[in-house]
This record gives sequence, C-alpha cells and structure tokens, in this order.
Amino acid sequence: MSNLLISEPPLQVLPSLAVKVGLNEAIILQQFHYWLQRSKNIHDGYRWIYNSYREWNKQFPFWGLNTLKRAITSLEKSGYLIPGNYNKAGFDKTKWYRINYELLGMGQRSTQNGSTMNPEWDDGTAQNGSTNTNRLPETTTENTKNYSTAKAEPSFPWESVIDYLNEKASKHYRHTEANKRLVMARHKEGFSADDMRQVIDNQCSEWLNDNKMNRYLRPATLFQASKFEGYLNNTSIGSQKPKTRKDWFG
Repeated sequence: MSNLLISEPPLQVLPSLAVKVGLNEAIILQQFHYWLQRSKNIHDGYRWIYNSYREWNKQFPFWGLNTLKRAITSLEKSGYLIPGNYNKAGFDKTKWYRINYELLGMGQRSTQNGSTMNPEWDDGTAQNGSTNTNRLPETTTENTKNYSTAKAEPSFPWESVIDYLNEKASKHYRHTEANKRLVMARHKEGFSADDMRQVIDNQCSEWLNDNKMNRYLRPATLFQASKFEGYLNNTSIGSQKPKTRKDWFG
C-alpha cells in the first residue's frame, strides 16, 4: 500500500468552514480550535494559545512559512482570530490567539462557566470533548500533562532574546539551532529572559562603541557558560574597562 494513502490519521476540515473563510484559513482555524480546547492559558475569561510562526509551521509542513503567515494574517484582518499579548517579558512579541467564535456563528466561548464544550455547536466537536483536529503533529508551545512539545521549555522566548540582542547591538543573528542551544543552556541553569537581557545591556554598554570589542556582542560570547554570570554581575560598567580582551574572555 502506498504511504500516501491513509497510513496516518487524516486532517479533516468542514467544507462549509472552508467556503466561509478559505481553505488554508479553515485548516488553521481547525487546528487552533483543537489546541484552544486543551489550553490552560486563561486571560480575560478566554482560553488563549501562543507560538512562533516557525513552530506553527511544523504543524503545517505542507506550506511554506510565507503561506502560513498570509493565512494567519488574513484570519486576523477578517476578525476570525483575535490576537493578544500576555507575555511576561516586555520585549517578547510572541502573539497569542483566540478564535472569535461569535463571528463564526458558534456563540461565545469563555471559561466563566468552567466549560468550553456544547454538544449542539456545529464545529466537529462532540459532547465528550472529542474533535476532528487531532490530525497533525502535536508540537506546540502549549504544554500540558498529556501533550508533549518540541521545545525544551515551551514558555521561554529564546527567539526574543536573540531579537533583543539584534536590536540593542544592531546585529543580524538568526534563530539558528546553535543560538538556541546557547540561550536554552543558560535558561536550564536557572537564568531568566530578564537576566539575558541584562547581560546584553551590560555588555552593550561596555562594548558597543568599542571597535575592537563590538564584534564580541554575539551569542557565542554573551551566553558562554563560563562567562555569563560574570557578565550578569558586571557592576563596573562605565567606571573601568578591562585592559585586555583576556580580562573578559580568560
């Protein structure tokens, strides 16, 4: 039998939903709906989910990243997806989403009554909470007891740390696996995103305008295991510069 013919649970989307919002948009809404039912992130009486575009793209491997972005943007503009920002770090721009069920004609879904299920909604959801959307890889930043994630720490915005470095130091470092490993390694040691931002601020203050040292404003240096805590506790900023590069890097 061909590996392309129903050798895995198929993705299902209601044709009526595809007619209403578009095929790509319907696929995304159905998957978002699946994760919203399982989300434990509750704000302002609603369940929310969040993820980066690259992480969402892992759930839709048949699309390019730009196609995914266009479909999500279309859902935002049409009002079917409502964006939010409940990130703890101010520099973290990861978007949160909830579905505008009222616009879909499905009634309001909040958590005030302790349940988001109704057997009469025509959305592919049964009374026992089953759904037709468990058809894609369950990789999401929503981490519950029953669902795994592709991230070592799903709530930690490692990409935003790199973005903050780029913004502060006028660099162009990418969200590569090598940079991710450096940031996540420090996080696993107990350092927070604010700690990492502080390290970036500290060393930018020292090195940004120094032609010789500016090149060391890079993830491999700033998040080096043996030096990170020293950079974090650098209290000599503005008062005394190291005499040689060896003073900084050992």
